Amino acid sequence: MDFLSGNADIEAGFEHLCESVFVGLCQIVGTSALVAIRRETVEISDMVRRRLADNDSIITMGSGSRREGFSLKGSDVDLMFWPNNHRVIWDMSQFEYYYTANKTLILSDSSESPPGFTSLVLLTPTTDRKIQLSCVPMNDILYISSSLFRQHSQIHLFPGSIVHGPCESGELLGGIEYDFAWCVACDFWPPSASSWIHRCHSWPCREVVDDIVRNGCHFVPIGHPEGLHKHDEWRISFSMAEHKLVHSMNHCQFLTYGLLKIFLKEVIDKQSNETKKLLCSYHMKTVIFWVIQQNVVPLWCPQNLLAGFWVCFKLLLKWVYEGICPNFFIPQNNLFLSKVHGSVQMSLFLQLHGLYEKGLVCLLQSSSIKSYIFYVLYNPRLSICTNEDRMMSECDHDIELFNAITDASNTRYLNSCIKVLHIVGQMTESPRTQYQVLTLQKNTSEILQIMAFTLRNMYTITGLNKQMYIADKMSCHMLKLAVKFGCLSDVMYIAMYYCNTFRYREALHITEIIKVKLAQPGLMYNSHVNHERYTEAVGGQSFSTKMRQAVAVDIKHYRGICYINELTLEQQCGPPYGDDIFFIPLLVVLHFVEFLCYRHIDTTLAHAALEELQVLVHHDQGVFVPEHHRDISWEILGICHQMTGNLQAALDSYQQSLTQFPFNRIQNATEMRIHDLHIT
Repeated sequence: MDFLSGNADIEAGFEHLCESVFVGLCQIVGTSALVAIRRETVEISDMVRRRLADNDSIITMGSGSRREGFSLKGSDVDLMFWPNNHRVIWDMSQFEYYYTANKTLILSDSSESPPGFTSLVLLTPTTDRKIQLSCVPMNDILYISSSLFRQHSQIHLFPGSIVHGPCESGELLGGIEYDFAWCVACDFWPPSASSWIHRCHSWPCREVVDDIVRNGCHFVPIGHPEGLHKHDEWRISFSMAEHKLVHSMNHCQFLTYGLLKIFLKEVIDKQSNETKKLLCSYHMKTVIFWVIQQNVVPLWCPQNLLAGFWVCFKLLLKWVYEGICPNFFIPQNNLFLSKVHGSVQMSLFLQLHGLYEKGLVCLLQSSSIKSYIFYVLYNPRLSICTNEDRMMSECDHDIELFNAITDASNTRYLNSCIKVLHIVGQMTESPRTQYQVLTLQKNTSEILQIMAFTLRNMYTITGLNKQMYIADKMSCHMLKLAVKFGCLSDVMYIAMYYCNTFRYREALHITEIIKVKLAQPGLMYNSHVNHERYTEAVGGQSFSTKMRQAVAVDIKHYRGICYINELTLEQQCGPPYGDDIFFIPLLVVLHFVEFLCYRHIDTTLAHAALEELQVLVHHDQGVFVPEHHRDISWEILGICHQMTGNLQAALDSYQQSLTQFPFNRIQNATEMRIHDLHIT
C-alpha cells in the first residue's frame, strides 16, 4: 500500500481508487438521480406551502442534511419555523416596504454584537405570545431576548427533548435525531455579508447569487457564547442560502461533501473522547464551500474525487492549527472561537496531523469506505464503471421516489383545499420535472380525500336531506378521482367513507378488492418489496402507473375530520402542538373497517376480522405495522375488544399502546379510554 501513503498530492495512478470510492459514495450517499428525487420533491412541496400561506400562517422549512439531498444513516430531521407576519429589517429605510397593519417589524441592531450576531428590537406591536413573553425593556427599547424566546418556544413534541443550541432536539425511533428551531425571517441580505456577493466570481453562478440575495436570511435564537449580550443576541442563519449552494454543486462535489461528513463521523470523532464533537458537519460544509469557490481543484470528476477531498482536509488542518474557521458568508465570524482553542485545539491538531501523515490510508479507518479501497487493492486491473445509471436498480430508484413524496399542504380546511388545487393547477402549467409532477399528483389525491370527508362532515351536521345527497355524490366522486391520481392504498379511503355512511356491504366489497391488490407479489409497501416481482409487475411503466397499481402506504388521518366514528376521541384529544395528523397502518385500518362493518352483518365474520387484527398487531415484525405506528395500532385493537365487551383485553391493549413510542401523540385519548373502562 506504499502508493497510498505519504502526504503528496494524489497522482494519476489513483484513478481506479477514486472511481471505486466514487461508486461507493453513490451507493452510500446516493446517485445524482436519487439526490435529485430528494431535493425536487421537497422543493415542490415547499413551493406549494409558501403560495398557500396566509399572512398569519406559520411557515415550515426543512433544513439540514436531508434538505441538502443526503439520506445518510443517522441524518437529522431539521425543521425551521417562523411567523409569516413578522419581518426583520436592517435599517429604518426598509420600514416603507411593509404594511404595518398586518406585519410586525423588528429592527436588527448589531452595533454591540460580534460578527454574525445581532440584537433584535421590537418596532411594532405583536400578537405572537412567544415574542411578547421574550421582550426585555432596556432604555425604553424593547429587545427580544433569544434565551427567553428559546424557553417559550419549546413544545416538547416528543419525550426526552432537550434544548440544543437554538433548537429543541431529541431522538425518534431508529436513532434518528431531530432539531426544531423557531426563528424570525428577513427579506433583505445582511449588510455584513455584502462582501460575499462580490467574492462570487467563479462559483456560484450569478443566477444563484441573485436568488440567494433576493431571499434574505433568518435569525435563530442563540447568542455568541463570548458576546456581551449572549443571552439576548440572535445568530444570523444562512440556512436557505446554504441549501441553494449545495444544490448548485456538481455531483462529484456533493459526494466529496458527503465523504467529509463520513470522515468526520467515522474517523475524526473516533480519535479520542477529548476532541470528539469539537468539529461538526457545518465545519465540513464550510470547508467545501471555500474550496469550491477558491477554485483550488481544477476539475471535479470521479477520477479526481480524492484530490478534492485531500484539498479540503488540508484546509481543515490549516484552520485547526490557526484556530480560525471563517464563516463562508461573514469571514469575520470565526466558527472555532468558542470551542477549538487552548489544549483541546492542540490535541485535535495533532490527531488530524497524524491522519494527514498517513495519507489516504487514513480512509481505511472509515467503516463505510474501506471496503471500496480494498476492492481496488486486491483487484488492481479490474475496470470500474462509474456510469450511475447502472449502479441502481429500477426498484431501488422507485423506493426512494415514493418514500420521498411528502404532503405539500398539510391543511384540513375546505377553502385551503380549494386554494391548493388552484395552486397545483397553476404550477402544472409551468415546466416541471417528472418527480415534481408526481409529487403534485399525489398531493392532488390527498386534497380530494380531505375535501370528500370534510364535505360529508359539514352536511351531516348542518345539511338538509337534499344537500346531504348532493354532498355525498360529490364526496364519492372525489374519492374515486383520488384513486386515479394516487396510490393503490388510496382505495381504502372509499371503504372508510362507505363504512362512515353505513354502506357496510359496499365497504366490505372494497376491502376485498384491496386484499387482492395487497396479495400481489409485486406490492411495494413503504420500503418493503420483492425487487424481482415488482420489476416483473410494473417495470418500465410510468411512475403514475406504478404508484396506482403497486404502491401502498399508511393511511393518513387529519385531526378534526371524521374518517371513522370510533376514532373521534383520538382525533379530538391530540396535543395543542405539532402536526394535525396521525397515521394508521393500512392493514390495521382494513381489519378495523371489516370488524366495524361485519358487526352489523355477521357477528362470526366480525370475530374473524378481530382475530386477524389481533394476530397482525401482536406478531407483525415491522412490515405491515411499522414500529412508529404501533401506538395507534394497539389503540385500535383495544377499541375493538372494548366494543365486544372484552374489557380486560381492551385494557391490556391500551396499556400496550402507552408503552410504545408516542409518534401519533394519542396518549391523552388512551388514558381517557382506560379511565372509562372502570376496571380496578
